[in-house]
Amino acid sequence: MTRLDVRDIPPVNRHPTIHEEFEDLAPGETLTIVNDHEPKPLFYEFQAEVESFDADNYEVERVGPEEFVAKFPKVEA
Repeated sequence: MTRLDVRDIPPVNRHPTIHEEFEDLAPGETLTIVNDHEPKPLFYEFQAEVESFDADNYEVERVGPEEFVAKFPKVEA
């Protein structure tokens, strides 16, 4: 599992960084991101654009007022 805390990454760079990290995953692995808001727009973006994104097994949990942990699984081969 790869964990990426994007809270310190400038907002303009967050989605490209997340996409790069996701692409580096092997099939069946999960990218866990820590964000300062619920990543619904990112979920919809992945659902629409990333064929290997397993949207059915996506999970998000609010851990604190400005801490959301989301799991973006990659489809198994």
